[in-house]
Parts: sequence; structure tokens; C-alpha cells
Amino acid sequence: MYFDIGIFFNKMETLQKIKTLRDELNLFNYQYYILNNPTVSDFEYDKKMTELISLEAKFPEYFDPASPSVRVGSDINRDFKQIPHKYQMLSLGNTYSASEIKDFCNRVEKLVNQQVKYVCELKFDGAAISLIYKNGLLETAVTRGDGQVGDDVTENVKTIKSIPIALTGDFPQQFEMRGEIYISHKNFETFNVERVNSGEEAFANPRNAAAGSLKNRNSATVAKRPLECFLYQILGDNLPSDSHFENLQKAFQWGLRISPYIKKCQSFEDIIEFVDEWDDKRKTLPFDIDGVVIKVDSLSMRDEMGFTSKSPRWAIAYKFKAEEAKTRLLSVDFQVGRTGAVTPVANLEPVHLAGTTVKRASLHNADIIASLNLHYNDMVIVEKGGEIIPKITGIDTTKRSVDGKIVEFPHNCPECNTPLLRTEGEAAHYCPNDIDCPPQIKGKIEHFISRKAMNIEGLGSETIALLYEKNLVQNVADLYKLTTYQLSPLERLGEKSAKNIINSIETSKSVPFARVLFALGIRFVGETVAKQLAKATKNIENLSNASFEKLIEIEEIGDKIAQSIINYFSNEKNITLIQSLQTAGLKFEEEDSAVFVSDKLKGKSIVISGTFSRSRDEIKALIEEHGGKNVSSISNKTDYLIAGENMGPAKLEKAQKLNINIISENQFINIIED
Repeated sequence: MYFDIGIFFNKMETLQKIKTLRDELNLFNYQYYILNNPTVSDFEYDKKMTELISLEAKFPEYFDPASPSVRVGSDINRDFKQIPHKYQMLSLGNTYSASEIKDFCNRVEKLVNQQVKYVCELKFDGAAISLIYKNGLLETAVTRGDGQVGDDVTENVKTIKSIPIALTGDFPQQFEMRGEIYISHKNFETFNVERVNSGEEAFANPRNAAAGSLKNRNSATVAKRPLECFLYQILGDNLPSDSHFENLQKAFQWGLRISPYIKKCQSFEDIIEFVDEWDDKRKTLPFDIDGVVIKVDSLSMRDEMGFTSKSPRWAIAYKFKAEEAKTRLLSVDFQVGRTGAVTPVANLEPVHLAGTTVKRASLHNADIIASLNLHYNDMVIVEKGGEIIPKITGIDTTKRSVDGKIVEFPHNCPECNTPLLRTEGEAAHYCPNDIDCPPQIKGKIEHFISRKAMNIEGLGSETIALLYEKNLVQNVADLYKLTTYQLSPLERLGEKSAKNIINSIETSKSVPFARVLFALGIRFVGETVAKQLAKATKNIENLSNASFEKLIEIEEIGDKIAQSIINYFSNEKNITLIQSLQTAGLKFEEEDSAVFVSDKLKGKSIVISGTFSRSRDEIKALIEEHGGKNVSSISNKTDYLIAGENMGPAKLEKAQKLNINIISENQFINIIED
């Protein structure tokens, strides 16, 4: 065999050159995006990047997924796959005043029964992202999605230069970073001008531009977008410290771009000082923020406090007062939703507000209208609640017309004329005619087919309305009786679209029980609650027969939700509907994904608290594998508290007071292995 040593040495030199260029470019990225201290010109950077891309193209055998060249993206058009979050990406509860922040601090300190340190951070107005690092390399990037599952946007995120692909230092083997992808004001203006000049529509605001860019299906296009990222949360099993603040400082040392706008606070007074400072300085920032996030610093305290179904108990967002504008009220629509709730919506003279043109605003309910003493043709004050949904907050009565009539909430449903009801303690008026009220019927069908429910494609709101008017669909069960022959002659459809709809309806029969339960549209049963109910009751028969007392024992199920479920299943028409859906082949039974090993913990309710040698998810899985039930809070029905290191004293004290069996991790393992 002939071996050309000259070629060998040439290839070795090329490989060394590629490695040198990668190291240099990674260093330049770190200096520019992490340290904010660039050391080379854009020209020199681009020259080295071009050289690296050229060499990698000639020698594909030296491909490295961590190369800085991946920043240029790819022209391949990829559909996004969905990835479940290991840790839920929940929303934060909002507060708008110093007194509400004080209430939050009081709740926190009462829960843990000791002095608490906090961390304050700016609340960036962009697109949330979750980054998974394994062995120092960026493996996966996932959007928030529904908090449980998000879209895999890894290839797009790798084009963002402020997000490192490879880390340095003593990082954990695997961990998750969370942050916000955004576009600065200056870059947004330039970007929008370029879009308009090229014949594309301008984005309304930087947040929309960031979110839209992240979901672009062409990473080469994303690479040209001026996206940046700040990181503010680290999650994992073997983190350097119990302190959130200290973990972020370590993450910065690994090369991650941690927000510099962060402060460790010892008291409520420190928090208010930070909030006031940035309420004043926020307009000087080169990017958008809409508030301050206040978090408990200790991770073990966070673990003790836990979560509600929607948000962590250990963090809250203070929202800055929104921008206001004045405009004229033209009319009010009273809209009936799928649950029968009647919502008043104001039609306004168009006005520019917080980067968008506002034409409509929410009036919420009859009490709000009455408190405003609202008249038609009034000059109203509009703001964006949380800078997202416009709402009317006041009236300039000096501009009121003498002949303007007062706005009155209707007594009867504006759609079916049924007298409206208002439950004691609730603000909304409801139309009780959920069987024959057209907006409710169509709304329930639209909810049923939505992506997060049955995910039936091809049936938009206009098509649903058409099917209802043609008497082809009067409830969700009728969808499963449709045929291509019925659909193809309809306006805007045709044979191909009809076949696609029928195929999508057929595919929906494989949707799991939790999503079917959510799709039914039971009042107060959202996605998270539906998952809890499916997990706890296993099938629709158990759920329909569950007593009020049994329901409120389920995690996150309170009195209001339990009563709503009881009411739903006491209606014979709902039972008939479910029977029709069962006949159609929908799944009304939970598929048990856990491997059953033994019944040693059968009937046992178990709380875990603290840190362990194993991950908490692993311990929870072991509990379920041996027939036990994981619960989040201690009560007199708790059988065991598995106590780890740094567990909260409040939980320990409550367990001792109730004489709960307190066991260690090793004792727990002995129980299931004995």
C-alpha cells in the first residue's frame, strides 16, 4: 500500500489551522458578547470566519457541531419537533405595587419560617428559551411552548452569537439554562427598514420580531437577524451552590452571557430600591423590559415552597406602569365565548400605543363598565395591561359629549336572547344556554380542534361556522361523522382539503386522555388541571364518578374546579356526548407509562423535600414504580416524608407535628428493595 506522507502532513496542518481559527473565533465571541470588550474589528472577525468556513467545506471530515461556523445557519428548511421540558416553564405571578411585593415577601417568609434573601433581575421583553448543555456543549434549545412541551429550535439558536455552543471551566455534566432572546432598539429599527425596503411587512415591536425570527424554518435566515440573549436561570441536579445568585456567577465563568442587571437583596427595602431605580432608568436601556423579577435566592427554600398549577411560589414579577394613550370610544360589542361568558369589548378610534396601533380594548365585565361610568363617544384612557392586552382604565370627563348615552350591560344574551346569569362571587355574566347558543357551540368546537387539544388541522373558525350553518356539525362528536363527500362541495374546500380534514380527524383519535379531557372544555379545566386529573383518575369513568371530597384530594384541584367537574358530569347531555366520542374511538383512559415493579408502596402518599444523591425525578419515578403516590404538600393523609439535605424547616416541623413517618433516602431505598 502506498502512503503519501506529504498529504498526511498537509492534512494535519489544515486540521491545526481549523482548530486555531475555531479557538480564536470562540475567544472573540466570548470577549464581545460575554465580557462586552471586543478586541478585533468586524472586518478581521469576518475574514477569519470566511477562512474557517472555506476550510471546513473542503475538509468535511473535520466537521465539529461546536464550531463557531454553525453561526451562519443552514438553508435546509426544517419542521420543528416538540420536546418535553424536564422542568416546567411556568409563568410568573404579577404584581403592580409595593404593597403587593410586601405581601409576597410575607408569604415567602411565612412558608419557610426564617429570614429570606432575594435576587432581583430585570424582566426582559422577548422570547423565552431553554438551553440544555451536556458535557459543556449546547445540545438542545427549546421554546417555552405550553410550559410542558416546546419546539426544538436548536439550529436557529446556534446562530445567535451571544449564546455559546461550547463552555469552559468546571461546569456540571448536564444542566439547563433559561433566558430571553431579544432584539435591541437600534437593531430593530435597522432590521425593520431593511424588511420594508425589500417589500416585507415591518414587525410591530422587538418582541414579535424576536419570537418570529426564532420560529423561522430556515436557520440561514435566522443567522441574519440581530438576535441576542441574556440568561438568568440555571437548573440541574448537581449545581455548584444552593444560591441562585452564586450559580449565575459561576455560569458567567463558564462563558454564559448572564444578565448584569441583577442584585442580591437582603430585605423588602432593598427590593423596592432596585424596583424604583429601574423604573426610572428603564427608558435609557437599549432594549425593552416590562418589569422586575423577584426570586428567592436559596434553591432549597424554593424546593420547600414549590409551585401552584401556573407559577412558582418563590418568584413574582413586578410590572411597571404601562404606557397610556387617549382616544374616542366608538361602540361596545358584547361577545359570547365558548363557556358562555359575556365579555364587553370597546371599539376605539385607532391610537398608537406601546409600539402598536390599538383599535379595540377589553372592558372585562359589568362592574368595570359601571365603575367607569362609561358613555358612548367618551374620550377614554387606554393602556396595555402588562403591556400586552389593551384595556380602558379611565375617562376624561371634561371631553364628554352632552348627548352621549351611558353604556349598559345587557340583561339577555346578545346571541340567543336567553336571560344572563351571574354566580355569586364571580364578576362575569354567563349565558346558561350552552346547548343552543351559537357562539358557545362554535367556540366549543374551535377549542376542541385546537392544537393543544385534539389538533385537528384544516378546520378554521370560518369553516366551523360554515359546518354549523349547514347543520353538518352541532357538537364535537359530529366531527367524527363527517365524510369527504359532505366536505368537498363546501366553499373554500374541495376534495383534497376535505380528505386532509378527514385524515386529521381520524388521526386525532390517538390523542391521549389528558388532552381529550382538556378538549371537552369543562369550565376551569385547563391543560395542567386536565393532566393532573387524568393522572389521578386514570379514566373517564373514575373521573365522572369521583366525589367532591375525592377530587379536592388531587394535587392542584380546589373547590371551584371540583364543583365544576361535578356539575359537568351531572348533565345527562354531557354524558351522552362523551359516550358518542367513546363510540367514535377517542381515548378516555390514561396510558400508564410508568413501569410497575411492586406494590410495596401501594396506597401510600409520599412527599419528598431537600436534595438527594439521586435526582428528584428519579425518586418520584421509583415511588410510582412501587405503587406509591407523589404529593406536593404535607397533610394528615401523608404516609412518608423523604427528607434530604437542606430541606425546609417548615415542612419538617409540620411533619413532626402530624406524626408523619420521616425517612432518609437510604431508608426509602431499603423499603422498596427489601
